[in-house]
Amino acid sequence: MAILNILEFPDPRLRTVAKPVTAVDDKIKRLVADMLDTMKHAQGIGLAASQVDVHQRVIVMDLGEEGIPPRVFINPEIEVLDDSTNPYDEGCLSVPGFYETIDRPAHVMIRALDGEGNAFEEEAHGLLAVCIQHEIDHLEGKLFVDYLSSFKRQRIRKKLEKIHKQNA
Repeated sequence: MAILNILEFPDPRLRTVAKPVTAVDDKIKRLVADMLDTMKHAQGIGLAASQVDVHQRVIVMDLGEEGIPPRVFINPEIEVLDDSTNPYDEGCLSVPGFYETIDRPAHVMIRALDGEGNAFEEEAHGLLAVCIQHEIDHLEGKLFVDYLSSFKRQRIRKKLEKIHKQNA
């Protein structure tokens, strides 16, 4: 498969809202395989199609849980099952090198299609709950830095823009 280019903040394409997948066909299955390869190559645990400039509602995830293969979520939706939140240090392949503590709902229900187009639902706690919310945010054009103060967000933006200029 292919290693895709991961967009980095503040690229405006990261703000595009993804469209629902209408059919889980060979094109979507190839995208899923390429996203899994890209995520593993970048040493990430989750990747949304929006991050690779494909604006369809597709997420891949591998939390490194023994005996659990990588997960695929197509057209994912979540329902918050408990209003309590947990703080979690989040990082992002689109905001490399930065980690910040974000509060998110601790218990959610996920409804999606798998990589074959079969509908499923799964209750999520802990890292899975955090990761699915983080990745769904990407599909909505939102980044974890949006939860930070404008000062912190601008500081991260300036540091990444400087790195991008140096690498250009």
